[in-house]
Amino acid sequence: MFAVMKTGGKQYRVQSGDVLRVEKLAADAGEKIQFNEVLMVGSTVGTPLVDGAAVQAEVIDQIKGEKLIHYVRRRRKHSSARKKGHRQQLTLLRVTDILESGAADSGVKAAVGAGTLPRDAAAPKGAPKAKAPATAPEASGETGAKPRNLLSEPRDGKGDNLKKLAGLGPKAAESLNAAGVFHFDQLASWSEDEIAYMEGETGLKGKIAGWAEEARAENKE
Repeated sequence: MFAVMKTGGKQYRVQSGDVLRVEKLAADAGEKIQFNEVLMVGSTVGTPLVDGAAVQAEVIDQIKGEKLIHYVRRRRKHSSARKKGHRQQLTLLRVTDILESGAADSGVKAAVGAGTLPRDAAAPKGAPKAKAPATAPEASGETGAKPRNLLSEPRDGKGDNLKKLAGLGPKAAESLNAAGVFHFDQLASWSEDEIAYMEGETGLKGKIAGWAEEARAENKE
């Protein structure tokens, strides 16, 4: 008998004994888990899920996938290139049982994605949300440290034309100015932690790192 289950945004056709690599789950090697999102069991098709059905599996190990290369090249004004490697975190598991019914009474832990809060551990509906820290962490080597060279206004009343950087438009320049950034040397001096903080502060995630690299080249001229 086979089943079609869903996990990590993907669907898998499985049967007892199959070994799978799925998106990382919050489980340890040797632990037994249960997938409750089952779309089909044998000839029974769910609407969209099959009520009471489940797929049980044993976690073999936490592994990483093959390395993928991400390459970005910018040619406007200054030639720059970035090359990054990424290995996706995965969970290796073996399917042990397929249940057509009675999943709720099996007593097996539900499969939960890594970094996802289990349903039974979630805060009750209507409970007050946790407040964010009143102040951002100061620059101390921690991830997301606030840069120390932010300004309240441009030096000598005149800032650099940040829009010279590739892909940096008027709105992005306004966001940087509002955060205290007016000069190329500010961007050029930032560490990865400081860039991470400013990307979160300005909402320009994934962009400031490239501008900082280009600003370093601008400063050398």
